[in-house]
Amino acid sequence: MTTATQPDQQHAHDGDSLISILDELTSIVTAARAMPMSASVLVNRAEALDLLDAARAVVPEEIQTADDIVADADAMLERARHRADKVVEDARARAEELVASETVVTLANERAEQIVAAAEAKAAKLAADANDYCDRQLAQFEIDLGAITTQVRAGREALSARSGRDSADDEG
Repeated sequence: MTTATQPDQQHAHDGDSLISILDELTSIVTAARAMPMSASVLVNRAEALDLLDAARAVVPEEIQTADDIVADADAMLERARHRADKVVEDARARAEELVASETVVTLANERAEQIVAAAEAKAAKLAADANDYCDRQLAQFEIDLGAITTQVRAGREALSARSGRDSADDEG
């Protein structure tokens, strides 16, 4: 137990916390001699006052420590909020980039499909035109070959007729 002869500030300098000082004060009251037929006890006034003075001396330190802890926590919370805001901002920017690139890709795919469709249509038209040209040329060849066939047949008939005359002339 603490005696009245100890200096008031000793508890604060010894590094006692407010809780340990209050525990010591509780111990003094609990261990104090009871007054007969009463709930009162005899407590050494000087010792109790010494502990209360020590508690008063410790409280500002503990409040300052608590304030420092709260300030550190607030600063850390602010840094975390700032970091979270930065992460969200970066995520939004990246999402916008992805959406923009997706839009560009979608537009490019649509344009590519249009180009392919136009090229296929042009190729089909060119193929149809080429087929028409070939058909016209073959029809002309057919006409020309028909005319040549007619001429060849006529030439052969003429030769045949002459041959028949020549054979008849030879016999006669």
